[in-house]
Order: sequence, then structure tokens, then C-alpha cells
Amino acid sequence: MTAIEVQQLTKVYGAVRAVDDLTFRVEPGRVTGFLGPNGAGKSTTMRMVVGLDHPTSGTATVGGRTFRELADPLRHVGAMLDAGAAHGGRRARDHLLALAHSNRIPARRVAQVLDETGLSAAARRRVRSFSLGMRQRLGIAAALLGDPAVLMLDEPANGLDAEGIVWIRTLLKRLAADGRTVLISSHLMTETALTADHLIVLGRGRLLADTAMDDFLREHAGRRVRVRTTDGARLRAELARVGWEAAPDGSGGWLVEGADPSDIGALAARHGIALLELADEATSLEEAYLRLTAEATEFVSAAPQTQEV
Repeated sequence: MTAIEVQQLTKVYGAVRAVDDLTFRVEPGRVTGFLGPNGAGKSTTMRMVVGLDHPTSGTATVGGRTFRELADPLRHVGAMLDAGAAHGGRRARDHLLALAHSNRIPARRVAQVLDETGLSAAARRRVRSFSLGMRQRLGIAAALLGDPAVLMLDEPANGLDAEGIVWIRTLLKRLAADGRTVLISSHLMTETALTADHLIVLGRGRLLADTAMDDFLREHAGRRVRVRTTDGARLRAELARVGWEAAPDGSGGWLVEGADPSDIGALAARHGIALLELADEATSLEEAYLRLTAEATEFVSAAPQTQEV
């Protein structure tokens, strides 16, 4: 079994503890989303897994070995931590050939990953001419080059168009279904919700959550009911009498936090209030994530200031 295992991992830069006694395990056979606010320690953790940074203490291993202990590491771990890492003066095919040669990967594999990432027609173009999305695809091609059992991607959908986003989502799910270990770091909550089966969430270098996606939503999302009626003022008043607050949803309906549809339906029936819509509305991953990380966000934007004229 090839898993990413982090044990009591700590990284200190001067007075800053970028990663603080972190322990988790990324299992094969599922897509694991790696989430956290800016400065939470995600990139530092991933860099330590692939040997680009040295831990102050603790360990980060792949299949029980550190990255530096792996012979021909691209055959074991495919990583894209910086899509701009390829030299701008190199042609895409030559960049991949150099990586293949250094890890004893057959040259024929280059053509395969260029085709898989949709870059075959641009294989002889220099990287400096690539758009952001094309550079992203080249970084993913490099990560796939050794047909590795472990894949680590930082912001894999960055710069991709709609077709590219669907492609990377499908690719990641397929790789996980093949039994590979897939870890993706992203700030795109909607895309993470559609792709990941499991979540690891960091805040200020510490572990906040390590759980299945469904369990995370159940624990942190809360309950909410959407209701629509011809007598909104009366319904809102009756809800307030029993301790529920109805907030306008912006489209003529109401949202009631913490309620169950059966409770709202029974209350409306008792008071003869006709309902046009009554639905249990799932809170999004973004809302659940923001609720969990509210106290662990280091960089918070100020509210816009209005100027008097």
C-alpha cells in the first residue's frame, strides 16, 4: 500500500511555525482535498513530502520511505507544486524528455502524457509561449510522466478553461479509482466538493479536520430549510414565536437556519399558511469550510469603506 504519511511534522522559519506538530495519512483509492487559508501550511507540508524543505522535526514519508530514499522518484510520486517551474526557453517535449531521462522513464511515455493532457499539437512550442492553462497542463503531464502511484497537485484547476476543469476532475477520479493516492490542494471550494472524497483541513499550521467529505458537511454545515409562501410576513412572525428566524433568500423565498422541513410544514399547517415550496437545503462546502476556519484565518480582508460625499 502506498500512502502519504505525516507524523508530528513541524517546520519553523525563525519565529514562525509554518507547520505545527502535524499528523495525518493520505490513503490510496480516493481523492483527498487539502484545504486551509493562506498561510495555513499546505504548501510547506507538500514541499516537505517531496523533499524540497527539511522538517524541523517529525517525518513525511511515501510508502514508508522519505522522498530522498526513493530511487527514480518520478516513478513513485508525481507532483506539481509550481506550474511555472518549466524553463521558458525549452520546448514542451524536451522538458518532459529531460525529466524522463533523469528518472529512467521510457521516452515513449512523453508522447503518451502529451496526448493525455491535450498538448500534442504544442509539443514543439517553447514554454514561454504557453498560456497559463497550457503551463498547467504541462505541469500535470510532468506529474503523470512516471505513471506514479502517488499524485500531489497544488491548485490543479488554476488557469484551466471549462473543458480543462472537467478533464482534470475526471482524471483525478479515474486515478483514485485505479487505486492511486491523490492529494490536491485548492482554494476552489466548488471544484473540491465535486472532486474530493476526503478532506484534510489546516489552520495556522495545525490539523483542523481529517474526515470524509460527507462527514465534514454533516458536522460543520448545519441545517437549513428553504420555504416559499404567499404570506411571508405571517409565516415569519409565527416562526419567530417558536425561536426560528426566517431570512430572505433574495428570490422571494425564505431561509430558516437550524430547522427541519417537517417542523416548518407542521407549523404552517397549524396556522393555515399555504406553502409553495419547502425543501431541505444543503449548506455548501464553502460555507462549512469558512465556519470551521473562521478562527484560523491569518490574512483577513477589511470590509470596504464607504466615503462620505
